[in-house]
Amino acid sequence: MTGDDPGSRTAAVRTTHADAELVAAALAPDDTDSMAVSVDGDAIDCRIERPTTGGLRSTVDDYVVNLRVAERVIERAREHRTADGAVGTETAADGAETRDTDTDTRHTDTNT
Repeated sequence: MTGDDPGSRTAAVRTTHADAELVAAALAPDDTDSMAVSVDGDAIDCRIERPTTGGLRSTVDDYVVNLRVAERVIERAREHRTADGAVGTETAADGAETRDTDTDTRHTDTNT
């Protein structure tokens, strides 16, 4: 991500999570060169730069969908672990309430 192209389009997505480091790590394999991701406490900041509006929309959509999936998987894993009786092994982050983000998770066809 260079930021040097005056014609490029950018978007910034900031979300908060009970365990932002874990969510960001789950998303890292899907990060592309057009993305810059950082974690600050309970927040994940993602800056996306693409040369076209359509490309930007597709990348943001993919990121948000992946973000929601990661949150749900982490939440289900915590529920499963608690149901199995591992309650005494929770960390502070495990016991924290997972915050849901207001996002539109409709799928966008990226093959156009």
